[in-house]
Amino acid sequence: MNVSKTAEKSSEKPGDAAKGRKDVAEVLPEALQLGELSEQLGYVLKRAQLKVFENFLRCMASLQLTPAQFSVLLLVEKNPGRNQTEIASTLGILRPNFVALLDNLESRDLCARIRSTNDRRSHILVLTDKGKAVLARAKKLVATKHEARLNELLGQANREALLEMLSKIANEF
Repeated sequence: MNVSKTAEKSSEKPGDAAKGRKDVAEVLPEALQLGELSEQLGYVLKRAQLKVFENFLRCMASLQLTPAQFSVLLLVEKNPGRNQTEIASTLGILRPNFVALLDNLESRDLCARIRSTNDRRSHILVLTDKGKAVLARAKKLVATKHEARLNELLGQANREALLEMLSKIANEF
């Protein structure tokens, strides 16, 4: 801004600046056109996943659980005696990422790794008492807030159809 413009601004009365302001729609550029991208299933799935995860994180804020952590706790609860490699593989989490995730859950006393009696290199995962209590609370929050919001948005029939379609992609693609 040049000096004369600065001098003009400093002599303005309160409210004069608002008269000269442009409407936000005039200042901001038009929304980007997505073109064929809006019809790409992978792109739309990813955008939907991000929104679902955002909602999940809001619902789980009090428990500080991510979708991946919640998934691990659920699988450990439903599959007693299974090792960390099996859990990581089922969830599609790479080993280094899974180790960091487990370190976090262990530091919060939600689960524990126990050396397998069959294979000393392998660790069995178990929920701690605190982990069981946190998971029980998390399940209630997921059911009453997160999944309820999705059901409200989609309706039961569409939810079931979407689950079926996504399962088909996940299992057969």
